[in-house]
Amino acid sequence: MTNQPKYFVKVSQREKAFNVSKEITLSLKGVISGKMITKMKYESVQCPVIKEEVPFLECFVCESFLRRIKGEVQCTGLKGPR
Repeated sequence: MTNQPKYFVKVSQREKAFNVSKEITLSLKGVISGKMITKMKYESVQCPVIKEEVPFLECFVCESFLRRIKGEVQCTGLKGPR
């Protein structure tokens, strides 16, 4: 597995929250606070792998996710979130 980012993707805010699956939300409990999870449901990224807008929480649990720095996600581009 490589730690070199292939893509740099901006995180954008939405007016309406995404419906994120319970599995993702439950897997993040204890890792991220509930308040932060709620806030992140309003964020999205344009996934460079599957070429569509996805909720940030889906991106966060994806294998290709490296890190998020100052509103930008660094992605290895190996696999998509789905």
